[in-house]
Amino acid sequence: MDAQIALLLSQDGITNGAIYALLALALVMVFAVTRIIFIPQGEFVSYGALTMAMFQTGLVPSTIWLLVILGIVVVLLDSLALIKTKQNQKLFKLLGINLAYPLVLAGLLYLLPVKDMGMLLQTLFTLAILVPMGPMLYRLAFQPVASASVLTLLIISVAVHVMMVGLGLIFFGAEGLRTEAFSDARFEWGMLSVNGQTLWVIASFFSLITALYLFFERTIYGKALRATALNRVGARLMGIPPALSGKLTFFLAALIGALSGILIAPITTIYYDTGFIIGLKGFVAAIIGGLVSYPLAAGGAILVGLIEAFSSFWASEYKEIIVFTLIIPVLLWRSLRSHSMEDEE
Repeated sequence: MDAQIALLLSQDGITNGAIYALLALALVMVFAVTRIIFIPQGEFVSYGALTMAMFQTGLVPSTIWLLVILGIVVVLLDSLALIKTKQNQKLFKLLGINLAYPLVLAGLLYLLPVKDMGMLLQTLFTLAILVPMGPMLYRLAFQPVASASVLTLLIISVAVHVMMVGLGLIFFGAEGLRTEAFSDARFEWGMLSVNGQTLWVIASFFSLITALYLFFERTIYGKALRATALNRVGARLMGIPPALSGKLTFFLAALIGALSGILIAPITTIYYDTGFIIGLKGFVAAIIGGLVSYPLAAGGAILVGLIEAFSSFWASEYKEIIVFTLIIPVLLWRSLRSHSMEDEE
């Protein structure tokens, strides 16, 4: 291996590591606020990439009908209680967000020339379809059992993952898809050649991290999520509804997952089940951070990306094994440092 190959591998590792870092941050955030190990995080990656790819082939993605169905189920579950208590304002809000919005969006997509909308509009419509699914999934799958044990929540999370993988096969088929690159530019710095899509990934990573930092530091909703992550009982006593915290957290997780899928779709072929492996690598990074530390999780994600890149050069057949084996010494080290077992709240 010469210096040029090492630089190229490092570039690939950092690019992939940036995506894993975003997923790791989403997993840490969801676990800290809701105690849910969100296995379907990877499915939002594959859904984001494949929904974007369907737009570029001129098809209206079937995921819009999943959004409509989820919205209808949410309305059916929540509207009866609001009607009985005569909370008309909340009822209109429920109908607007969960029923009118998906139907209007579906109508727009069938009226507009989706293939000729341009990359920006295709990206916005992809996010408009997928991001609202996060709060809906939380309402349907997790909110009714929010106080259950971590193991129960994990089992439900696995069930949602299996459902989304099966629906992905129905929506997108078994063939893999790629999307057009955001930029075809190429920059040369000595021995290093960097393409425009890599710069898009890195720039998006730092932009999203900055936006999340400002959200958690400067907004009332961000501070509410921080309070819930630090002390769920205390936050509830201070008037922060657990349901609101859960839905907002899943909203952010869906945004991060869908955007990550859009960013990597031009770099690698995405299949309906690709998201699980990508999400699992983000989970390895989150475990390195102990599911509580954002900086350690981000650093662990870059490490995972670099190990994966260099492993693909030295032993491509075993690169996945090498990456996932990384979790074993981390767990051993954490188990040796842990001297007591805290009871669950």
